[in-house]
Amino acid sequence: MEEKKGMPLLGDDFPKMTVQTTHGMKNLPDDYDGKWFVLFSHPADFTPVCTTEFVAFQQRYDKFRALNTELIGLSVDQVFAHIKWEEWIKDNMNVEIQFPIIADTGKVADILGLIHPGKGTNTVRAVFIVDAKGKIRIIFYYPQELGRNMDEILRSVEGMQVSDKNKVAMPANWPNNEILKDRVIVPPATSNEMVKDRLAKAKAGEHECYDWWLCHKELKK
Repeated sequence: MEEKKGMPLLGDDFPKMTVQTTHGMKNLPDDYDGKWFVLFSHPADFTPVCTTEFVAFQQRYDKFRALNTELIGLSVDQVFAHIKWEEWIKDNMNVEIQFPIIADTGKVADILGLIHPGKGTNTVRAVFIVDAKGKIRIIFYYPQELGRNMDEILRSVEGMQVSDKNKVAMPANWPNNEILKDRVIVPPATSNEMVKDRLAKAKAGEHECYDWWLCHKELKK
């Protein structure tokens, strides 16, 4: 495992590490080469908010997989605790957790900046969205008191993939934006020539513009 070089930032390579999980040893991010993955930490096993989160993630697992995205949980707990907690969830919630959970000794939490002293000694509810090339694209941090919105995490993965594929930006609350609905934003012009090009394409019907710096278009299916 690499030495800590400071908390990772957007656009950084996900730190290379070998971790113990409920699905055996895994090498991150190499074992997920060609796939996106969402690594999320939770404060502890056998806790109420975390239990609701794992059920919610599992219920959306097929939707994540449809986006070529895997899920990986993590907390500073032994693998035996993870396995027993999974059994409890299956027995009491009738939900089988199918994605791996990292049994961290504290090393991964240290590298990823998951323990915030002002919020206690357990890991915060962090989310790292990593693309198919092992680049960190999105980072979320939640306090221990607030459970995550899994639909927002799912939307974030889809939005970044659509952005990459189409070279566009996504408006607020996409695909249900209050102004543009499910339309996407054309990157703003950065030169006089691009301004002319944006306006010419608007006249040709390739996209619509409120002004040269705010153009939008329908996403081709």
